[in-house]
Amino acid sequence: MKVLVQRSKESKVLVNGKEVGKINNGLVLFVGFTNNDNEEILEKMANKVWNLRIFDDEQGIMNKSILDVNGQILSISQFTLYANTKKGNRPSYIEALNGTDAFNLYTKFNAILQEKVKLEQGIFGADMQVYIHNDGPITILLEMNPN
Repeated sequence: MKVLVQRSKESKVLVNGKEVGKINNGLVLFVGFTNNDNEEILEKMANKVWNLRIFDDEQGIMNKSILDVNGQILSISQFTLYANTKKGNRPSYIEALNGTDAFNLYTKFNAILQEKVKLEQGIFGADMQVYIHNDGPITILLEMNPN
């Protein structure tokens, strides 16, 4: 499982020109799954996201989590995180999990995140336009394997 985290001042996602999700201060997550991923890693990744200290404290040091700043999450499904570009110029997505299983894991991951943080999301599998006001810029790739 990979989650690309971007600290955001304000972000939104549109599908067919219609806004389907919007946050103010918080995190934009691009979430992707690979073939061996399963439900066991979802809680671990959610804990990593909740506790990742990338928000400024009173001294301007990144020392606070999304929970500390009462932030929001915009979650976007992103199979292209598993693009393989080792050969040629056309990425291969064979390492990305199939759509049905990825949808199930993505849905469960978002449900876990919502337990502690207000969450908005894109539409799985849709052609989305994501507008991100990246704060910092702060962009971090989290990667976790089952077991």
